[in-house]
Amino acid sequence: MLYIMRHGKTDWNAAYKIQGRTDIPLNDEGIAMAQKAQAQVDRISFDCCYASPLSRAYTTAQIVLQNQNCPIIKDERLCEMSFGICEGDTRILEHPDHPLYRLFRDPKHYLPVEGAESFAQLHDRCQSFLDTVILPQLGKDKNILIVAHGALNCQILGILRNTPLEHFWDNMTANCEMVLAK
Repeated sequence: MLYIMRHGKTDWNAAYKIQGRTDIPLNDEGIAMAQKAQAQVDRISFDCCYASPLSRAYTTAQIVLQNQNCPIIKDERLCEMSFGICEGDTRILEHPDHPLYRLFRDPKHYLPVEGAESFAQLHDRCQSFLDTVILPQLGKDKNILIVAHGALNCQILGILRNTPLEHFWDNMTANCEMVLAK
């Protein structure tokens, strides 16, 4: 079985700042969320965990799996979607003229800003990760956990669920929420 979890909260989550590839650590609330999520995770014996190398996701994985003898493997392909020059911007959804507004409200027509990743690029690296790492392990009675980020997890779930791009954000999970993906 494949499970997916989003990292705990950070100060940038609390301030509604877009994080992307900026490596923001968990705040105290995020640590507490991960500790609380550990009880849910402990009900499942995980064979392996793949995590984003960004500290907010990797630390979440370490906390939720601290009672298990489960390797946590960092994979660069699990980094959050890059939002380029807009990382650190706040309250994007309140400003229809912001370059990332369409990313969230009309993903099908989103055009990446300088240094940002397109949905096609995000899809390609997620598909590569699934094809080379996850899919070969599924069906072998293994429990696998992925701990990553909002947009990245939406893309992985979108691939597995065949979600059209215009419904990309329908797969969003809350911080430290774990979902059964496959």
